[in-house]
Amino acid sequence: MATISERKDDQGVRIGWQVRIRKQGYPQQIKTFRAKAEAQAWAKATESDMERGSWRDTSDSDRTTLGEAFQKYADEVTITKKEQGSELAKIHQWQSRALARISLSRIGGKEVAAAIKDMEAEGKSANTIRLHLAVLSHLYNIARTEWGMSNLSNPVEFVRKPKLPQGRDRRLVGNEEARLLEACVQSRNQWLSPVVRFALETAMRAGEIVATEDSPGLLWKHVDLSKRVAHLPETKNGSARDVPLSPAAVAVLKDLPRSVDGRVFPTNYNACVKLAYTRARERAGIEGLTFHDLRHEATSRFFEKGLNPMQVAAITGHKTLQMLKRYTHLKAEDLAKLLG
Repeated sequence: MATISERKDDQGVRIGWQVRIRKQGYPQQIKTFRAKAEAQAWAKATESDMERGSWRDTSDSDRTTLGEAFQKYADEVTITKKEQGSELAKIHQWQSRALARISLSRIGGKEVAAAIKDMEAEGKSANTIRLHLAVLSHLYNIARTEWGMSNLSNPVEFVRKPKLPQGRDRRLVGNEEARLLEACVQSRNQWLSPVVRFALETAMRAGEIVATEDSPGLLWKHVDLSKRVAHLPETKNGSARDVPLSPAAVAVLKDLPRSVDGRVFPTNYNACVKLAYTRARERAGIEGLTFHDLRHEATSRFFEKGLNPMQVAAITGHKTLQMLKRYTHLKAEDLAKLLG
């Protein structure tokens, strides 16, 4: 049975109406409203839900803000993941938004759509925004399934996500490869040249070759030169894989000195890829060729050598053919040669 009573401040001035619902088999519900009509409407709807057996306790989701929920998520979920750094950065950005001060139950598609517009105004790419939304979506799913907030609906499901651009089709053309490799040899970073040549032979990601915040890069203990295989125990998609090494890739490795820390390429992403590679590309007079484009190039070359999609996926680690397609752009003249 619901009781509605006035709420007054210390001066005796009415500031709202408090609803208290007591019903056998349900926890006591207390909520305050500014207008009596709102209090009556809520009491009626809540009692009706209880009678039908469809009532869900919203107290936790009502009093937990998005910022607080993300802190709990970071402490319980993110901490178990391999790439914690990038996810924590996204969480901190969510916590810095005005949305973070709103309770989970009050956030809907409208609020998330507004956040998307803010991210677009900040210059974030469509893919970056989608990654931020993925973290928010997972938070709501965890809150519903593991934190007892079964009343919640996932607001990310009600918004239009930014459309991803077509996959990049940038490949090495003309004498760009020779110019790039020459510029890499001239780099002050002695590891840049072998790193670039190794990337072109293996289609490995930068973080699988050199050290990042979340990965030590390729280690000698995971390389078997006699079998021509490099083992990657942890990768971006969460699965281990073995990368076959071409004769050229083996030659790169055999020319390297052994480092005391066990890393094949004792350099890091910032020094080698972000700085040294960018400078080498500029010296070579090459525009628009990112380090990740080398993975595109290597993947396409696998197909041009006659490997089938399953074989290429085993090398590159792509889990779906659709993803593999985005990274693969075959040269028509090379396909023509395969036709005889």
